[in-house]
Amino acid sequence: MNQFEGKVALITGGSRGIGFSCARLFADQGAQVVICSRDEVTAQSAAAAIGDSCTGAACDVTDPDAVKLLLKNIAAEQGALHILVNNAGITEDGLLARMKNEQWERVIATNLKGAFHTCRAAAKLMLRQRYGRIINIGSIVGLRGQGGQCNYAAAKAGLIGFSKAYAREVSSRNITVNLVAPGFIETDMTSDMSDEMCTAAVRQIPLARIGTPEDVASVVAFLASDAADYITGAVIPVDGGLAM
Repeated sequence: MNQFEGKVALITGGSRGIGFSCARLFADQGAQVVICSRDEVTAQSAAAAIGDSCTGAACDVTDPDAVKLLLKNIAAEQGALHILVNNAGITEDGLLARMKNEQWERVIATNLKGAFHTCRAAAKLMLRQRYGRIINIGSIVGLRGQGGQCNYAAAKAGLIGFSKAYAREVSSRNITVNLVAPGFIETDMTSDMSDEMCTAAVRQIPLARIGTPEDVASVVAFLASDAADYITGAVIPVDGGLAM
């Protein structure tokens, strides 16, 4: 099925985990995909693993000038941008009483301001073509909180409000903005969890398993597809029922 034939998709943080699974799924379904990562070698390597329909580009989403250049290059090389997946994110956990200013600023800059930079830079292309599908990757932590992650929770909760507000701004131009909120997913962010922590996490999940990046990617692809034309401003948990 090539439901994204003729479409161009940009995936930030696309070199691994959820982002890589999204990139691979879009490419498999006919899209021309651009993977963005801070490191060019990493981005190029991930793109090569997917194939000729995928290219890699270095971009630090916390740098608005770098994001503008990335979108300028996409416009010049691809001629359009139809799908934007804001997946770039980091964690720097710690109790708030001991959290350094830099830990707070770095997480907010990447996880929240990064989406602002990419959406603003992509606006010219999407508004002009009167079409766009924007999917922001949030977290159930932004819905229910998590001790030791005040910075991450604030960024992801802010991303929910941002997504809803931006959805209202661009809906008249046939641009949808939605947010997917993963729960515990098998990624680099959760790979450092001990067996005891994983077992405790699974006990809280009604579906009794940790999710996969593919679980999230399939929902992202749905929101980017024609089947989701009438969905915007939505927050969709992909968490095995954890946020119920």
